[in-house]
Amino acid sequence: MNAFRCLVPVCLFVLMACGDSDAVSPDPADWPHYLGDRATTQYSALTQIDTGNVSQLQQVWSYASGDRDSLDRSQIQCNPLIVDGILYGTNPQLKAFALDAATGEERWTFDPAVFNKELLGMGTNRGLSYWTDGEEQRIYYPAGSFLYALDATTGQAVTAFGTGGRVDLHTGLGDAAREQFVISTSPGIIFEDLIIVGGRVSEDLGAAPGYIRAFDLHSGTLRWTFKTLPDPGTPGAETWPKERSPLTGGANAWAGMSLDVERGYVFVPTGSASYDFYGGNRPGDNLYANSVLALNARTGERIWHYQTVHHDIWDRDLPSTPVLLTVNHGGRAIDAVAQTTKGGYLFLLDRETGEPLFPVEERPYPSSDLAGEYTSPTQPMPTAPPPFTRQELRVEDLYPFDTSMNREARELLEKSRYGGPFLPPSEEGTIMFPGFDGGAEWGGAAWSPNDRLFFVNANEMPWMLKMNPVEGLAGADSGRGVYAIACQACHGADLRGGGVFQSPSLLGLAGRLDGPAISRIVHNGRGAMPAVSWLDDKQVEAVTDWLLTLDADTAPEDILAEAAESDKEEAGGEGAWPYPYIMDGYKRLKTSSGHPITSPPWGTLTAIDLDGGTIRWQVPLGEYPDLVERGIRQTGSENYGGPVATAGGLVFIAATLDEKIRAFRSRDGKLLWEAPLPAAGYATPAVYAIGDRQYVVIACGGGKLGTASGDRYVAFALPE
Repeated sequence: MNAFRCLVPVCLFVLMACGDSDAVSPDPADWPHYLGDRATTQYSALTQIDTGNVSQLQQVWSYASGDRDSLDRSQIQCNPLIVDGILYGTNPQLKAFALDAATGEERWTFDPAVFNKELLGMGTNRGLSYWTDGEEQRIYYPAGSFLYALDATTGQAVTAFGTGGRVDLHTGLGDAAREQFVISTSPGIIFEDLIIVGGRVSEDLGAAPGYIRAFDLHSGTLRWTFKTLPDPGTPGAETWPKERSPLTGGANAWAGMSLDVERGYVFVPTGSASYDFYGGNRPGDNLYANSVLALNARTGERIWHYQTVHHDIWDRDLPSTPVLLTVNHGGRAIDAVAQTTKGGYLFLLDRETGEPLFPVEERPYPSSDLAGEYTSPTQPMPTAPPPFTRQELRVEDLYPFDTSMNREARELLEKSRYGGPFLPPSEEGTIMFPGFDGGAEWGGAAWSPNDRLFFVNANEMPWMLKMNPVEGLAGADSGRGVYAIACQACHGADLRGGGVFQSPSLLGLAGRLDGPAISRIVHNGRGAMPAVSWLDDKQVEAVTDWLLTLDADTAPEDILAEAAESDKEEAGGEGAWPYPYIMDGYKRLKTSSGHPITSPPWGTLTAIDLDGGTIRWQVPLGEYPDLVERGIRQTGSENYGGPVATAGGLVFIAATLDEKIRAFRSRDGKLLWEAPLPAAGYATPAVYAIGDRQYVVIACGGGKLGTASGDRYVAFALPE
């Protein structure tokens, strides 16, 4: 069958339904933008693969991109681009490459490490940007602290862009940010002759500001900047103290952006202000943190904003791109913005004004009892659609598959604060449910104009948010004291790493790195680790020397006992940490079997009717292989990566720790197909066509949730 004979009417319908001439690619065979189109709908108008034949899908090629980490800490989160039969992607070491999209044959590779290998490490990249004027073709993508421009046909750096083909992402953030951690994990978005970018900054002390910037596509010159931390006397400054602390940073856009080409609006989701977990030095709502921003894409001028969390002290960043779509509301078609959140809510906003299309209530929540802390008296809560995750942790919702583990979970709850949303951080520990990684996450959500449904995957994993008083910690100039303040949140009290950032163990470091190398990493950052730029040389030397004394086989109880004794002996030293509390670390709450302490589902895929503001269906997403062996199925699992909807009536998604890719029927959530992957596909698929054949491709990088790392991209198609 010729797939394109049935595409034209579908494409015309999609264009009319979206009300945005750039909402989908003019050629449905391509996937030319991050998440499919500049509206980030994660939708393909292709119909060759449909509900009747999807069960026949088979793997047709696999590409080994190289650089998989043997310690299983590397990942690939890239949603690749496909333009004119060429696939563009990135590998675990942030190398870019081009492939023949029909065969997986390599065309070229580019290694940004030729500029500075030490500063790259194993970071993450979620996508690239493609530009052409009809003659020249370019690929733009971020790697570490730089934005690169490449010739799309050769993979060579475009040396006219910036300095030798790259722009430093510290540009436009001010002199103080020059030595601070600034990288980008999501691609910029291209409008006319500009590429508009956000970035990732530290969530700790001394974070850079998260300003939005636009660079000239050709020269790399900075063209405009929007300050997400407003200057005194400008709109938004009234939501901060009159003299904002110089320690405050963040309010950055790390998740990517969407673009309404006809209006010339760019839509930007922002994260929290730093320090993330204590805001006593920044009373107020803290605009423009935790906001959807509509900016004039030509000038950077703010058109409107909508804040989804006031005065964030929970790390409730907006985790995904705003999706641009058209809904039927109140008897008329309205161009809208749909924004998912880590808390499991969906805000549906008028694209022109930013006003909610369904009522949003300002509801009161408990105040903090931490010394000096400030909490907003209310938080915005959409009345529709309903939340797509559970909102309250109850004793009756604890682990059901083992009596002793259920008892463990009950004992944990008895010692902690738990219940509904927006419970403030506490010394005894506050259980966040859903946790730091959602709810929704960075994989995005899909919109099918055919089905009039919006698809979002979510996590239902509880996490602990515990605040430790700084008074009583080891002196901040001791190695152990510096570690407790600057390193423990990610690497853990026992130094064994893991957690949300897949941090490596720091035990036995002397066998891997020498003192100068450790000091450089602390000062500069590497891979996913931010620079700890607020530590002075004496403190870096102290923590380096202390780490080098610890053997690989040091028992966790010995480290914790030493820490407790050290804290008693050295308390009262001058501290580099200016706040009265520090967060204890990113901790998932699991049973001794490694499963969440709650009852399933632990991961879901939900279809939402945005016209009516209701949930159409919800199914578990993913399974735990050890539970499947016991006959316990349909539990859902934690998941990273997003869905893609198609005009063939399907939703494709990988994302799960059981290392599979699946296809669900879009109208009712029925599972129609699944296939094993060489490593978990923690990324969003892409859908495209070459000639008469439709493909689905997924990056299989693994490396999260205890799964093995991989380096492959795998493509599926129907038999020829």
